[in-house]
Amino acid sequence: MMDDLMYGHGSVGGPFTLTDQNGTRRSDTEFRGRLMIVYFGYTSCPDVCPTDLMAITQALDRLGSAADGVQPIFITIDPERDGSVLADYVSAFHHNLIGLTGSPEEVQKVADAYKAFYAKVPDERGGYSIDHSGVIYLMGRNGEYLGFMPPQTSSDRLADVLRKNLAHDE
Repeated sequence: MMDDLMYGHGSVGGPFTLTDQNGTRRSDTEFRGRLMIVYFGYTSCPDVCPTDLMAITQALDRLGSAADGVQPIFITIDPERDGSVLADYVSAFHHNLIGLTGSPEEVQKVADAYKAFYAKVPDERGGYSIDHSGVIYLMGRNGEYLGFMPPQTSSDRLADVLRKNLAHDE
């Protein structure tokens, strides 16, 4: 997985169609012409997901009107629990953030295409948490993989990366 992400030894990303927080089917092709930030996480994540989504929000806010060239996407890796709360969750972050879900099989297929790791970890109360990679994927205007930023990347660094990629090929 890391060789694919870091050195481009394999493909990362690809076509997907999932359901957004409002119940509308959405395809990756809708976002052509803009950069995509793709983040896999879950709404009951206690720390990493909200921290990274807030950094993405702050980075987009720093870009001002240039942020219109970026589509942030949150794909839940916990579709069983997140379907009914996804709209409220994404509304706490950037106003352009789209939350996507689907069947567990649909989500797994997209996660596999992005080389996104996640696994359920049972807890002592009969519930579970989810271990996950927390990688922030950057996809180009034509859906091509541009690179990734690790979890806990600062909003300043994210804004710099986005600004450079937005300026490229203009």
